[in-house]
Amino acid sequence: MSKKGILLVNLGTPDSPETKDVRKYLDEFLMDPRVIDINPISRALLVKGIIAPFRAPKSGKLYKQIWSAETGSPLLHYSKLQHQALQQRLGDEYQVELAMRYQSPSIESALNRLKVSLVESIHVIALFPQYASASTGSVYDKVMDLVRKWQTIPSISFANSFHDNELMIETFANNGRKYQPETYDHILFSFHGLPQRQLIKCDHTGNYCLKSAGCCDTLNDVNKYCYSAQSYHTAHLIAEKLNLPKEKYTVCFQSRLGNDPWVQPYTSQVVAQLAKEGKKRLLVFCPAFVADCLETVYEVTEEYGAEFKALGGEYVQLVESLNDSPTWIGALEEMVLKK
Repeated sequence: MSKKGILLVNLGTPDSPETKDVRKYLDEFLMDPRVIDINPISRALLVKGIIAPFRAPKSGKLYKQIWSAETGSPLLHYSKLQHQALQQRLGDEYQVELAMRYQSPSIESALNRLKVSLVESIHVIALFPQYASASTGSVYDKVMDLVRKWQTIPSISFANSFHDNELMIETFANNGRKYQPETYDHILFSFHGLPQRQLIKCDHTGNYCLKSAGCCDTLNDVNKYCYSAQSYHTAHLIAEKLNLPKEKYTVCFQSRLGNDPWVQPYTSQVVAQLAKEGKKRLLVFCPAFVADCLETVYEVTEEYGAEFKALGGEYVQLVESLNDSPTWIGALEEMVLKK
């Protein structure tokens, strides 16, 4: 009997923390027109002439601080564990493959393994809880670009987003409970940032996005595919699980690049303001990531931790990501079986 194919796709990671591999990764990542959505010539000049050459050595040093001699990149390590655990859960009726949008293992190689196995269908799960054109959209764009060249195309389906998945929310909440949130002065839900122009492009009405304060606070028919609105919804659901009052937590966005306005408030500015207010202990969730990576392990713990202490704060605690939690694997299983 033919198997059903499942393709898990995460963002990606350099093959090593060496400068040449980091530059190769940055080049592929940032040349994606859905990531830096500007004129192709300007993008090439910016990425190949400025960003990749200058950022690669700096990023390489950061990757070395989180790189394990045994398991390598934490993102790839936990992605492999998720892949293996989901395959075990689903059994022989399914063939689960893992890919990275950028670098290895490639989407093309994973799709080819499913192709030669003669799977009857392919269900693609981009491992980004909140939909964004630069992440989920890019994965599906790449899958469709590759599969359209096949002579025989099986049934293909996509998981658009899972920002409100009950088991995912429960996993983040369980991870947070271990740190006793009530003992912290404030809680941050820090999501990866995006340029504001990318949010505006997702507003097909043309008259809603960023037109009023709080337009992302609640989901509705207009903003239901908005990355920022889905992020707020995820944070509110986790906060409800933990019984956090609204004044106890803040939703913010990290990893800003360049001078254009990005989704606000910026995590760095929120951290600075909390320190100014006399807050001493911060607990930080990063619910845009299903596996710990440079943006969680280093950016939150080291960079924001150092900034907070320099301004008078005492301690920043990162809540680990979903990683290989059995409850999270259950969420993936649910996404497959209930599609």
